[in-house]
Amino acid sequence: MRSFIDQLDECPAKLRAIKETIIANIVFLGQIPAPTFHEKQRAIKFLDRLVESDVDECTTDGYQNPIGIIRGRDNSQAPIVVVAHLDTAFGKDVDHNFVLTEKMIQGPGVLDNSVGVAAIASLPVIFKHLGLRFDSDIILAGVIQSLGKGNLRGIRHLVKTWPTPIRAAVCIEGGELGRLSYYSDGMTRCEIKCTISERGGAEHRFRPNAILVLHEVINQMLEIRLPQKPRSRVIIGKISGGHKHGTVAYEATLGLEIQSDADRMVKALFNDIKDIVTGIGHEFGVKMDLKTISNVSAARLKFNHPLVKASGEVMRHLGIPIIGDPSESELSIFLSKKIPAVTLGLTRGENYQQPNSRMEIEPMFKGIAQVIGTIQAIDSGVCDE
Repeated sequence: MRSFIDQLDECPAKLRAIKETIIANIVFLGQIPAPTFHEKQRAIKFLDRLVESDVDECTTDGYQNPIGIIRGRDNSQAPIVVVAHLDTAFGKDVDHNFVLTEKMIQGPGVLDNSVGVAAIASLPVIFKHLGLRFDSDIILAGVIQSLGKGNLRGIRHLVKTWPTPIRAAVCIEGGELGRLSYYSDGMTRCEIKCTISERGGAEHRFRPNAILVLHEVINQMLEIRLPQKPRSRVIIGKISGGHKHGTVAYEATLGLEIQSDADRMVKALFNDIKDIVTGIGHEFGVKMDLKTISNVSAARLKFNHPLVKASGEVMRHLGIPIIGDPSESELSIFLSKKIPAVTLGLTRGENYQQPNSRMEIEPMFKGIAQVIGTIQAIDSGVCDE
């Protein structure tokens, strides 16, 4: 493994020589709106980019995930999957014109996850530019329906239906450079909707306010005792409701996420919140609905797993400080199927999930170099024990 790690020193400089191609892919693909469930146009253009790069095979699976295959030298080896989610949080109603400067690219979804998608679309050109060949087939996949209500359906289908064993996987996210995720917490994402009927609540002189009812839900959730072990938390992420300033809110919605490194704790907290929602619905005489949006199970590689150690060595050699964080994205699906995988971040930026999201261009070259080094480590056999 030492030989290719030493060669990584020159990789960022060599990538800068083709930065126009990489940046063009970021802007071209990123300016195509791709909200969850509406990724078709971006998927088509992603495939077009792979075709233009002369990959050995381009196709879509049964769930319409676009896939490119670079054939390896040894057909006895299982393939290596490199994946990024195609969908973003922004629809056609948001201006997708990207702003490009010498140091930055700004646009909705650029960090989550247009730069990741573009990096994968650029890999065939990058491999040719660097003169790289692999023993394993390299599967380049853009997966659909990952975020929010998509509940990782694209990657679930790809992994479930792939016809051969998978050697290992590298999941790519736009940020943050230094991210090395090798475990996933258990997670359940929920929405609580309060609806007030025209007759108002039973036994109430005044009609209840849906926002204030949800406020009581929040108060009672804050009283839930959370253990220090297993690590657990309830994140209240968003609340919306009402029509105008002078009218009582008849509907309101609360979005929250339960996280823990133990699935049993996620289930227990969900049941506690379900009891709170049911009780408050009876007390206020209003309709309360608790809906699960998405969920993943806790799964992990150990810190001393060869893939984690190899990825860390690649990052340290490139001078990238390592940040160990859990990931509830595509990584969790690979790990739940006992497939070694890590998630890597490509660059730095700001306003991560905002319409004015900005990514830095220069750190991206080290970010892509770490991906290449990790693929080489897998191809050299670090996951084959």
